[in-house]
Order: sequence, then structure tokens, then C-alpha cells
Amino acid sequence: MHEDPARGRVGECALEVYPPPVKATATCARYRAKGAPPPPPPPRAAGQPRGSGGRSRPAERAPSPERRPGATPQPFRSPLPREIDIDMDIDEFRRVLREVLSEELGVGRAEMGGRWEGGEIVLRPGKEGTAEKRIPLDVFFHKIVMLRDKLRVLEQKINAHEGLSDAEKVQLQAYITGCYGTLTTFNVLFARREDGFAGSGKDSD
Repeated sequence: MHEDPARGRVGECALEVYPPPVKATATCARYRAKGAPPPPPPPRAAGQPRGSGGRSRPAERAPSPERRPGATPQPFRSPLPREIDIDMDIDEFRRVLREVLSEELGVGRAEMGGRWEGGEIVLRPGKEGTAEKRIPLDVFFHKIVMLRDKLRVLEQKINAHEGLSDAEKVQLQAYITGCYGTLTTFNVLFARREDGFAGSGKDSD
């Protein structure tokens, strides 16, 4: 607060509603004395939803340049945190991170052979009068890939486990290799042979 030759004692609006200088005796509808209870909410008009408080909708902002008619939309790319000093945006960083995790965990995408696309597995019961079961091949192939990925993750966790002895790791690894050998029957579904299962040799088809 300070003295103004023309207005007397003036200062700034504490709520920043009115530009300075403001007279010390001036008040506004938003003024409330210290310790006073908040004013009651305005009455709700008929049909007005609860919680709106009678407030009017905020004015719409002018469209940004990329949203104006005729403008080419530009994809938003958020920057990486300052702690990560890499010359790439967040989308590129996530893509690289996914590739690293897939390689470390043995989890990745696999393509089904083109000749199997649109096919299905038919489970036809031997008992007459019972309905057969049809499974789309792409659904069945997805389950096979999930099983392969889970076995690879299990294999890596066993090899990295500090509480297992070398003999125990070898024994558990043999069980996993046996599972791989049993599942080599489904290698025919993979577009690339190296994406499928690899058993011990005697179990492989």
C-alpha cells in the first residue's frame, strides 16, 4: 500500500481481478473478510445438473494452427526427460526399449505361414450326435506363440536364479527342452522356421 496524491491510499488487488492501483476502500463481489465462511452457492435452476454451480461454460479457445481448417495436423512428440541425454523423441525411445526387452526376455513377434491364413482347426468327436469344435488358426497360432514366449522367459529366469545349483538348473532346463521338443509339431505354422521350437534333436520332428 502507498499514498497516491489523487486517490489517497492505494494498492494492488489481492485476487488480481482489477488492475492496480486500487483504492484501499474499494471492494468487489469476490471479497471475503479473513475468517468469514464462504458464500453459499447460487440457487440451482430447474433442470440444471448438480455440481455445476450455475457457472457458465468457459469461452472456447481459438484453434491452434495445426487444428485450423486446411492445416496439416502434426503429431505431438513429447521430449525425453532431461536425465536421459539421448537424441531421440519419446516414441523412438519406447520403440527401442521394446526391442531391447523383447530380445532380453526372448519375447517377440512371430508370423504365421501364409498358407495357413484364414484356416481353422476342426475337432471332430468320435461319438455320433455331438457337435464339432472349430478354432480359427490365427487364434490357435497366437496361443502357441504365447506358450513359446512364456517358456523362453521361464528358461532365462532359471538360468539367472541365484538360489539354484548348476545341477538343478541343468535338470530344469532338460524339462523345458523336452517341452520344446514336444511342441515342434507346430513349427509348420511359423512363417520362419527359426521362430518356432527347437528340442534336443531326438524329440524334434
